[in-house]
Formats: sequence, structure tokens, C-alpha cells
Amino acid sequence: MTADTRSATRQLSRHPSGLSPSLTLLFSITCALAVANVYFAQPLLDSMAQSLNVAPSMIGVVVTATQMGYALGLLFIVPLGDLLNRKRLILTQLLLSSVALAAVGAAQQWLALLGAMIMMGLLAVVVQVLVAYAATLATPAQRGQAVGTVTSGIVLGILLARFTSGLIADIAGWRAVYFVSSGLMLTIAAVLWKVIPVTTPPRQRETYLTLIGSLFRLFVTEPTLRIRGLLALLIFAAFSVLWTSMVLPLSAPPLSLSHTAIGLFGLAGVAGALAARRAGRWADQGMGQRVTGISLGLLTLSWLPISFAQTSLIALACGVMLLDFAVQAVHVTNQSLIFAARPDAHSRMVGAYMCFYSAGSALGAAAATQVYALWGWVAVSLLGAVISAAALLVWFVALRFSTPERSQPSAAPTGSMRRPQKRSTTPIL
Repeated sequence: MTADTRSATRQLSRHPSGLSPSLTLLFSITCALAVANVYFAQPLLDSMAQSLNVAPSMIGVVVTATQMGYALGLLFIVPLGDLLNRKRLILTQLLLSSVALAAVGAAQQWLALLGAMIMMGLLAVVVQVLVAYAATLATPAQRGQAVGTVTSGIVLGILLARFTSGLIADIAGWRAVYFVSSGLMLTIAAVLWKVIPVTTPPRQRETYLTLIGSLFRLFVTEPTLRIRGLLALLIFAAFSVLWTSMVLPLSAPPLSLSHTAIGLFGLAGVAGALAARRAGRWADQGMGQRVTGISLGLLTLSWLPISFAQTSLIALACGVMLLDFAVQAVHVTNQSLIFAARPDAHSRMVGAYMCFYSAGSALGAAAATQVYALWGWVAVSLLGAVISAAALLVWFVALRFSTPERSQPSAAPTGSMRRPQKRSTTPIL
């Protein structure tokens, strides 16, 4: 077994054969477990408030602190994947995540909890390091499929986190959620230490400050990042509009669903997310732009059945599946395109791209709760549809003003990928 592992490691370190299906699955599982840490707290806030004697109006800061840590990690940790040995970086993040999770579970004071939550969010960006690592290990022809599979793990982690944390908390209390996750982080770190390939560290020997500065320059120099980042901001704003506010009409009369029942709608989202795995394969086959346009059209249409949430739970479930499929299909295609644009800067590109994701998620959540309080669920659905239509318009305008490329970036040599980007705002796959 050890000999086989070493042989696979040596083969993958040169990676002529690309990323194996088993390692892709392992990356996907790791991402699901790691990103779930960011979302565990949402159904546990009331229990946390009672345990720490915190006012209910203040306990929501826990979610804000976690997201703040995650945003900082995107800017200041993810780019390190282009500077340091990625295997060591991933293992270090997982081990420190285990410590941070244990600190959350053991926290007896409000400030201690917030500090541990910030650290946990900061280290959860290991998922983006893994996505960039998967893109690096994969061959150009399989890159989209690999990114799609790993991204599906992230989506599954997000959608199932609320349900599993509530289930564990009902059995053993909210602290058990974080102690269990801490143990899982140690376990997955041990598995990755044995299996993950040892690759040659990146050649560039820039200073850390130079590396971070180059991340911000990518916003200026890479048109693919700007367009695809704007699409990410809009689609995740729409995603956040749904998942932030959906609990409000479902828990109110006449439906008055329990938190467990509401959490089950996450399973509908899982079905859509799993279907979107094929988007990466379609991108590899040169259909990236077509997938984007069709998916954004479906995203806009999904708000029609969603608007009937208060009268038809079946319509809502159908709309949720459609929305999650569309969002993840665009998300996977976006990442395939930005990785093809700069194969020498995968970690920085994904870190910069995910900044748009974070901004969209925050804006969508803030807008959804305000709109629902003022005008109700139909207005929330209209807001989501308007945001989705805006994304479709951005894609259409960018497509009209871009120069079509006949060749697929995935098939182009590494050194030739950057020039076509300067002639096109969104290169056509």
C-alpha cells in the first residue's frame, strides 16, 4: 500500500496523467468538511446566546465575525499557494483549523468565541487553496471537470452544514458540533498527508508583500477576472437572497415549519448542485459561454416558482433546484475560465475571484432581509429575479464586445494562454 502511494505520488508530482478520480473525490470531501465550518453557526445562534448569556440581538455578530475572517483569508492566505509548497500550506491550515474549532467548542466567554470564530473563518479558505491545487494538478483537458467536482464538494458542504449542525446539536449540544468537526479536520489532514502528491514549489521567489500586491493588480490586468468576477458577485447575491430570507416565510404562519423541516430544503439544493458538476466537463469541451448564457437564463426563470413559496412547497423545491443548478454551473465555468487565463497564478486568481463571491453574498443577505421586512416574499423574489437578469445582461454585453477565439484555452500551451485574453473581455471556450 505504501509503495503504491509513493508511486502515485511520484507520478502525480510530474502530473503528466493529471488528477486521479480518487484524489479529486478526496479534495471534494475535504472542501465539504472545511467550508461547512463557516456555516455551522447559523441554526445554533439561539443556543449559543443562551449558553454564553449574550443578548439575541448581538449573537448574529458570530456569523459576521466568521465571514470577516473568511474574507481576510481570501486576500492574505489563499495567494500563498503561488509562493509556498501547497501540500504544506493545506496541511497547516487543516491542523490550525482543528485547533480553532476546538477553541470555539470550549469558549466560555463572548470575546473568546468571537476570536475563535474569526480564526476559524480565516483558516476555512483552505477550500480555495484546494481548488487551485486541483486545477494545477489536472491536465488542461480535464481541468474544468476537476474544478467542477471539487466545487460541488464546497456546495454540498454549504447546503448540508445547517442540517447536520442542527442534528448534532439536538443530540449533544452546540459545542459538540465544533468538537466533532475538529476531530474530522485532524482525520482528513492525516489522510491528505499520506495521499496528497508532493509537487515542486512554485518557481517565483517574490516577497509576501509583492505577492499580495500582484493579487490586486490582477483586477486591473485580467479582463476575464473582472467580467467573471462581476458575474460571481451577481449570481451569489441572488443565491444569498434566497437562502438568507427563505426561513422567514416558511417559519411564519400559515406554514410555521420547524427549523429541521426548513433545513430539508437544502437537500433540494444538493440535487441541483450535483447536476451542475457536468458544467466543468462542458467547459472542457469548449461550451463555456453557452453554459453561462443558458444557466443565467435558468437562474432568472427560477424565481417564478420560488415566488409561490407561501402557497406551494413543491414549487419552491423545484425553484431551489433550478437556482442552485444555475448558480453552480456558472460558478464552475467561471473558475475554469480564470484558471485558463493565468495558469501561473491559480491561487491568486481564485482568491481575487472569491472576493467578488463574498461581496455578493453579503450584499444579497443584507438586501433580502430589508426587502422582506418592508414588502414581503413576492418583493424578495422580484429582487432575486432582477439581480439574475442583471447577470444575464452583463454576460450578453460582454459577449457582444468580445472577440471569439476559435481555439480552446484548455488545449493551448501554457505559455500562449495570456495573449488572447488581452484581445477579449471574456474569451469564448
